[in-house]
Amino acid sequence: MMRETLPSASLLQIGVCLGLTALVALATWATIRRTRHDGSSKDVFLAGKGLSWPFVAGSITLTNLSTDQLVGMNGNQMALLAWWEIAGFAGLLILALVFVPIYYREGCTTVTELLERRYGGRSIRTLIAGLFLAGNVLIYLPAALYSGGLFMQSLFGGSVSIIAYAAVLAVISAAYTMLGGLRAVAVMDTYSGVGILGLALLIVVLALAAVDFDIVTGVPPERLTMIGGTDSPIPFHTLFTGMIFIQIFYWSTNQNLTQKAMAAPTIREAQKGVIAAAIIRILIVPPIVVIPGIVAFKLFGQVGDAAYGRLVAEVLPPWLAGAFAAMVAAAVITTFSAVLNSSVALYAVDFHERFVGDVRDFWKLAAGVSVLLTVIAIALVPMYQSATSIINLLQQLNGLLSMPILSAFIAGLMFRGVSAPAAIAGVVWGVALYGAFTFQLQPAGIIALHYIDFMVITLVTSVMAALVSNRLMGGRATFAPFWRQPAEARP
Repeated sequence: MMRETLPSASLLQIGVCLGLTALVALATWATIRRTRHDGSSKDVFLAGKGLSWPFVAGSITLTNLSTDQLVGMNGNQMALLAWWEIAGFAGLLILALVFVPIYYREGCTTVTELLERRYGGRSIRTLIAGLFLAGNVLIYLPAALYSGGLFMQSLFGGSVSIIAYAAVLAVISAAYTMLGGLRAVAVMDTYSGVGILGLALLIVVLALAAVDFDIVTGVPPERLTMIGGTDSPIPFHTLFTGMIFIQIFYWSTNQNLTQKAMAAPTIREAQKGVIAAAIIRILIVPPIVVIPGIVAFKLFGQVGDAAYGRLVAEVLPPWLAGAFAAMVAAAVITTFSAVLNSSVALYAVDFHERFVGDVRDFWKLAAGVSVLLTVIAIALVPMYQSATSIINLLQQLNGLLSMPILSAFIAGLMFRGVSAPAAIAGVVWGVALYGAFTFQLQPAGIIALHYIDFMVITLVTSVMAALVSNRLMGGRATFAPFWRQPAEARP
């Protein structure tokens, strides 16, 4: 006789959750089952260059909108965090109008290919690919699993550990990457996106109804303001310093996101998908990542990253809570599988083909690497359990890589004559500088700047370090934006 560890309502939630998860999987399989595969890198990592704009938009939206946002941003329980999504609108427009034409013109599979062609050297490509891989394995993959496991535990109760939920989500995610590549991930993203955005908006309405549409009374003003103070997660002035550069890196030079835009058959199709994702970002995402958290503060007090799961369990009927759990599980699965797919792409194209040998079948290589990275990600989940705020921790850790990597793109795209070794010097300087700030200078009170402000210092000095190093190596750099140069002048 089976022990009753869960109430009947929770069993209903689990049943609905599993049923809808299976339904999305079947719909995804039905959409891609007739696709022909040739085992090439573009087949596995760029969906054969066959994604139409709705799938580009859906994949970009759901790769970003995982439990990192739903759990992490609502976990701050304040309106201020909406600035991340509002600023993302500008980042997506820059991707569509500036970077998509460059990537398509150069025929890139990975963003690092652009750096090799611009600098005329393989070393910078290898370094940046290594940094992206390190960020994915140590930050993005385990953080997605942790926040997803935390949400499931908050919704279904604490009888099952976070690591167990995370392991289940990871195995399903890896299966999508191994069996369907980017095409399966993008299709699942789009189908799941319709459900999760709709239910997320419904939760906003039900949450407001639970407090009689009054989220002002009893809530401290600092949790409602959009003008952040100097001690807030996003001081207002940082919107005009480091925020825009964070968005440029994340949306335009980050393999995990740009890979989806590279998978369309034409520049125009890719731009339509990215602009559609930008419209979703500005109209739908901000309210769903902050309003539930504020309502949770009014109902439960300050409960941190558990706020969203508790609110969903409170305002939704059991069967609908199970449906939402399925959609959140899908968001975690698609985010994890998308990052996993891009990680495998970086390894296969930037490392394996160069240091190991030619790849005859990228599907087989992707399967083996996916298993290894999935095991590592699951093992790293406990590292995030001590975090006060998962979203703030992620943004701080991202600074170790984001600004140094962006400096390589800026130096290469804005100046002509910068060598690959000089660009590497700028990247190394940036990683060392931001690491010293994060782990030594700021904790010791030597530098009191907000980390978003310090990202600007890291970016500017990294570009300067590259230019100075280039001069010391005997080179001469000239200001010449990439898009203004004639084609014959580009390396």
